[in-house]
Amino acid sequence: MNKLTKLGVSALCGSLAAVSAANAGDMTVTGTVDLSWVSFDDEVTGNPIGMGSNVSFTGTGEMDNGWGVKFAVDATNALAYSSANVTVSIPGLGDVLISQGLSGTGIHSMDDITPTAWEEAYGAGLSSGINNVAGGSAGAGIQITPTDLMPSGIVTTLHWTPDADGKDNGDKSTSGTQTTILGTGWDATVTASGDATPDGLTLYAGMSQVDQYQNAAAQNDDISEWTAGIKYAVGSFTLGYQMSEEDNGRATTTTGYDNAGYGIVFAVNDDLSISYNSWESDQQGTTKLSAEASSFQIAYSMGGMSLRLAEQTVDNKNYCTNAANQRDATTVSVALAF
Repeated sequence: MNKLTKLGVSALCGSLAAVSAANAGDMTVTGTVDLSWVSFDDEVTGNPIGMGSNVSFTGTGEMDNGWGVKFAVDATNALAYSSANVTVSIPGLGDVLISQGLSGTGIHSMDDITPTAWEEAYGAGLSSGINNVAGGSAGAGIQITPTDLMPSGIVTTLHWTPDADGKDNGDKSTSGTQTTILGTGWDATVTASGDATPDGLTLYAGMSQVDQYQNAAAQNDDISEWTAGIKYAVGSFTLGYQMSEEDNGRATTTTGYDNAGYGIVFAVNDDLSISYNSWESDQQGTTKLSAEASSFQIAYSMGGMSLRLAEQTVDNKNYCTNAANQRDATTVSVALAF
């Protein structure tokens, strides 16, 4: 009896050791809580108190061949699904990312990265309706970042999706018949900084092409987008300028958007920053309206807490010129990280 017991325990321990080795890694949970107070000038604000909860679940590990693996799931308010992605780090190549949801892949990661103390000119409480470049980020896709093949200071990404507006599928399932018009999409981005540029200078650019079903009455071409920008940090100042363009392939009405914006940040010290940002978007086609947003912001951090203040203005929200779409707001925010 004792011999059999020892044999059983040894076999069990061996099995558990094998499972442990195959699943070695770490799982972490991080999150932030954002509390805000928004006040609209000359408008009925209603209840001004807002709260945003963001939670990320991240698992990391390493395979026997030296490849690193990372899995992340991001959730927003009330644990609403935001995105999920798997990253495989391959020595000698770089990272391969498989993404779903709002993961900011491809040119979407550069939609507006002008320097700011907190948020974009239109992103701190005013819903501007401004159209920015997005590429194929709405569809599940694969992105390669060949860091080990690039010279120091150069970062490139290549993103591909088989269906730029297809739904996110579960394991062993497909989207099936699609009623939307977008198809295959690809994005490419490049950023130069550090050893690749003079001190303090960052250059970046991206382009995208998305296939779409075409008919003469509505769409007569595919969607193409590009963006390019520059940042320069000198002393306590960081300055930046960015342009982007979208040709949406439509035959009439709004056929695209031309965007341009800039930002200036002054770092008073390591914890306090002040910025001014402006972003303008011009419709192209038979309807030619411009939407513009500007924002003055202050941000202060102390440990895991950040305090932010934004004074914002949007002219011609949603590319409409009526009085209801000329808006001003003041936003106060407190963020706690845990």
